[in-house]
Amino acid sequence: MERGVVKVDKWGYEVNTSSDACISAINAFYDQVLSYGRRRSVILEAPAHDHNCVLANILAAHFLCSSDPSKAPSHLQAAKSRLEQATSYEKAVFDAVNCLISKDRDDDVAFELHSKLLKSFPKDLVSLKRAQVLCFYMARPDLSLDLVQQVLPSNQQEEYIYGMLAFPLLELGRMADAEKAARKGYEINKQDCWTHHNLCHVLQYECRFKEAVEFMESCSSSWDSCVSFMLTHNWWHVALCYMEGHSPVERLLEIYDHHIWKELEKVDAFGPEVYLNALGLFLRVHVRGQMDAFGDRLKILAKRLTDRANWYIEWHFDVLVLWALANTGEISEAEELLKGLKSRISEMNKKKQQSMQSAIMLAEALYEYGRGNDKHAMELLGPNFDADNCKTIGASGEQLDVFNEVWYCMLLNNGQATKAIEVIEKRIKARDGIPFLWRLLEKGYKQTGRQEVAIASEKAKVLETAYFH
Repeated sequence: MERGVVKVDKWGYEVNTSSDACISAINAFYDQVLSYGRRRSVILEAPAHDHNCVLANILAAHFLCSSDPSKAPSHLQAAKSRLEQATSYEKAVFDAVNCLISKDRDDDVAFELHSKLLKSFPKDLVSLKRAQVLCFYMARPDLSLDLVQQVLPSNQQEEYIYGMLAFPLLELGRMADAEKAARKGYEINKQDCWTHHNLCHVLQYECRFKEAVEFMESCSSSWDSCVSFMLTHNWWHVALCYMEGHSPVERLLEIYDHHIWKELEKVDAFGPEVYLNALGLFLRVHVRGQMDAFGDRLKILAKRLTDRANWYIEWHFDVLVLWALANTGEISEAEELLKGLKSRISEMNKKKQQSMQSAIMLAEALYEYGRGNDKHAMELLGPNFDADNCKTIGASGEQLDVFNEVWYCMLLNNGQATKAIEVIEKRIKARDGIPFLWRLLEKGYKQTGRQEVAIASEKAKVLETAYFH
């Protein structure tokens, strides 16, 4: 193999390879990552075409860390062994990814390396995406926004960039700016499922449920080429919009059966990603007292979740799994999962342990809640619980919101109606278009003998007929 031959990737950055096929596979991988495509494994073709290419090997190592970890070290070693021949771009990507996949990784260092990489190579949107995912798990949408704004001048008309701008904006509560960014992204690329997702987030937060559903369903045919997570997650959003708009429960069943559970029939489906969105839907349905309509579906899902290969992939998923196992009588399995999570916390460095305290508290509370021990679960969450403080489990504000609803219900069911009224009224000030919240408020007013019970009841009735009837 002749060395010292330089080609450029789709960003225009130099890569030390003489293989056109290697560069083509790298470019195809970029497209798959940014479009949430199902063929991200195409990156494995790049080192097959040129086993000496540093960029090909380090990107393959990163991909394999989540898909087939035992094969990642050989690609990492191959990248390390040829580092002296790599271009400055490849070295910057290597440093950033190598830190990210390190067993003892320091998130702050990984972020700094990505920031440095993007200062020198601002058109590399895949490195931006990787950094934004890191920021998400660090619960730092502010840093995520800083990065995308840093590279925006070099990517004004690029597809995907505005979807990547919209997400940290909405996570920071800047909904008008997020909507503007998402709509611009949609203008550039109407197939961008991440832009669809972000616009739905905004519409959902603003209780524009009918508009959100109509928009998402009009885009949904383009999601079939998406990875399991993105396809089922977008349908999860649609289901939530129907639910929050007080649509008949049959609509939720239809979405679950045909667009979430059905995904598992595909040969390249990734179960845990499907299960995460299924559980996120079930917990909402449970809180609203509608589980009977779903028959044995939760039990069937919980049986799958006893497979320990699905555990410890990510905290948000594990917290939901704890609830589902405990709720369906799989107590010994739930206890084993909780024990494993506590063990993982104890192995973290002090800094990481501190940031994950809210996560383990939430995990314990959801386990107790699943078993029906509402009072103990409520005590674990404490009097000042706010799910937004649990972002380190790797969940968006919308995904976390259900844990607040669980807490409201526990307060109402355990003689804490005054506290429940206080927190629900605060929530309604931000989002006053959700019928369920008004029903909870009505319940609280009834328990405390407040005169406003009729007002809350009437508001709930009006909203229950406003969206889908």
